[in-house]
Amino acid sequence: MDISILLCKEEAKKEKPEDSKLSFGKMFTDHMFFMHYREGKWQDPRIIPYQPFEMDPACSVLHYSQEIFEGMKAFQHPDGSIHMFRPYENAERMNLSADRMCMPKINKDLFVKAISELIRVDKEWAPNSPGTSLYIRPTMIASETFIGLRPSNEFYFYVILAPVGPFFKDGFSPTQAFVAAENVRATPGGTGEAKTGGNYAATLYESKKARDLGYPMVIWLDSIERRYVEEGSGMNIMFVIDGEIYTPPLGGTILRGITRKSIMELATNLGIKVHEERLDINTIIEKISDGSCSEAFFVGTAASITPIGKIYFKEKEYEVNSNEVGDVAQQLYDELVGIQTGKIKDEFSWTYKVA
Repeated sequence: MDISILLCKEEAKKEKPEDSKLSFGKMFTDHMFFMHYREGKWQDPRIIPYQPFEMDPACSVLHYSQEIFEGMKAFQHPDGSIHMFRPYENAERMNLSADRMCMPKINKDLFVKAISELIRVDKEWAPNSPGTSLYIRPTMIASETFIGLRPSNEFYFYVILAPVGPFFKDGFSPTQAFVAAENVRATPGGTGEAKTGGNYAATLYESKKARDLGYPMVIWLDSIERRYVEEGSGMNIMFVIDGEIYTPPLGGTILRGITRKSIMELATNLGIKVHEERLDINTIIEKISDGSCSEAFFVGTAASITPIGKIYFKEKEYEVNSNEVGDVAQQLYDELVGIQTGKIKDEFSWTYKVA
């Protein structure tokens, strides 16, 4: 499918920020990709100047939350080329989300081509300082105008780009996490595995409560027994116990994290054993207390790896690894970021050159 490109006039282009002034998700590039699904097929794929949508007040997404999205990154390599990280994995996951949310799938080659062409148009926006990247947000929303509980027959798919700095202002350093012992993020048979906005909206109440107590991250437990660790605030979670990595298994309630998958493959390649097991929070706390759980960290696209220095559970705070970055997290972070930025040879063929 051919993609038409409409460029901005010079006077309409935005001023690009210095890398040192980049925050996360606050500024967007000059262009966006857009196409429309109607009459049973995707139509008119095009790159257009970044602009607002005009939406009818009865647009389906505004009433029934039928929408999905992805989070991806592209990195500038030392030779000036720009590479996405595992884009076909994101294409596959977006189609899994689309299936769960009764939305049309997108050809994976078209998905990657659209983003590649968009990055080529706005390649000057890609930052190249340590800790920076070009964040990619593909999104699909139900666009049909009607009131009634059924799947939409029309959809918008669009992609926007954002030059970003570190997700956390302190970069790769330990954060603090609050265990949500009452409210839950997802339930068996629900949409927890889909990357849909409702899953994130469900976390806002508990996340605000945690932040008010000084904890920027939340650890979510299962919805049945309220004891098994599931994931963090928009990220998967891992623990290092007796030198080996433990992470909750995929089972429909947590996201199929691409960073999670990559870290597991990296760890195995480095000779670190990885276990996918149900993890009782009470057991985790005991192992933190006796020192056998030496590290805990979140993994996700936005922040790559985020060590956990303190965990608040049942009105008590537990310190992990003396609130310091652990050796395993450091090694995995260095390997992952090294591959993404082209400073370490990509033996896995994870990086995809686009410009």
